[in-house]
Amino acid sequence: MENFNKPHTPIKSWSEDDRPREKMIRSGSASLSAAELIAILINNGTRSKSAMDLAKELLAENHNSLNLLSGMSLKELQHVKGIGPAKAVVIKAALELSVKKEEEIFTREIITSGHDVKAYLRKRLQHESREHFMVIYLNRRNRVICHEVISYGGITGTVVDTRVILKRAIEENATSIILSHNHPSGNCRPSGQDKLLTEKIKSAALFFDISVLDHLIVSDEGYYSFADEGEL
Repeated sequence: MENFNKPHTPIKSWSEDDRPREKMIRSGSASLSAAELIAILINNGTRSKSAMDLAKELLAENHNSLNLLSGMSLKELQHVKGIGPAKAVVIKAALELSVKKEEEIFTREIITSGHDVKAYLRKRLQHESREHFMVIYLNRRNRVICHEVISYGGITGTVVDTRVILKRAIEENATSIILSHNHPSGNCRPSGQDKLLTEKIKSAALFFDISVLDHLIVSDEGYYSFADEGEL
């Protein structure tokens, strides 16, 4: 029987051509695989696993998908033996930086419909385990002023206050908004409550000459656009 507790060969004992840090210095970050980049973040392995072993195990747990990995909580990251709180925090921080980069790019975009933001919203919300209701505020040129999560809910729903949405829109001098929330269940079809809420916000916004461009429901299975379906 194989002894899983036997010492591994540490990365520092590898050929310099194979060590992730040296490889990045020599050839740039783009030359590294996802596992190698994560191994750099992990830094040190355990007695029986190298940092690269831990990185590969983390990826395998997520079907080799960085998108799925980014949705893991600090607690879930630590399910891999050898990933403690400190390593989990470093990994989560690095993945969150990627999201922040996308947000920065996103806020410079000109938005004409929900289609222009669906990729960002899916990346931002699809792996959340409870509902998040987000609103994107746009100016007269359809540039994003800001976006924020208005409310958090449970697995099956969230409570949204229309007054909070419109108050922020007025404060930001927004002329249009895009509504969005996620469905942790995976089913993107709107519920009766989703439809009523959309109509309520749309009607209230009209009093302030604010347009609701779309309401997007996102999940790990796809997205649903009220505008595309002719429900606005």
